[in-house]
Amino acid sequence: MITKIGQVMLYVNNQDETLKFWTEKVGFSVISEENNGQGMKWIEIAPTKDAETSIILHNKELIAKMQPELNLQTPSLLFFSDNLDKLYKELSDKSITVGDIVNMPSGSVFNFADNEGNYFAVMERK
Repeated sequence: MITKIGQVMLYVNNQDETLKFWTEKVGFSVISEENNGQGMKWIEIAPTKDAETSIILHNKELIAKMQPELNLQTPSLLFFSDNLDKLYKELSDKSITVGDIVNMPSGSVFNFADNEGNYFAVMERK
């Protein structure tokens, strides 16, 4: 039986630049960094050190060579925030591309783009 989502694999073109984006601009923390010494490196990040779900940054080109059958597209992720307006302003002030805040039946939401042009959504959840 599956009990929760543990990690989400995010395949990126530039791990170092993407790591800077998530840590310096969005405020995520590095949970761990692994390198097998043979060119395979992965970085685990999360909104907080004790988050139940984390994101693993993988090198897209390397994974494509190792496992060409994998779908390497960016997953559609929805993050939650307890202060959407504040987060929207913080991301905007850091020159991150953000969409308009939209009021939905389930709450207010906006999207933002990472350094590689991948879009993610954030919903206010109190």
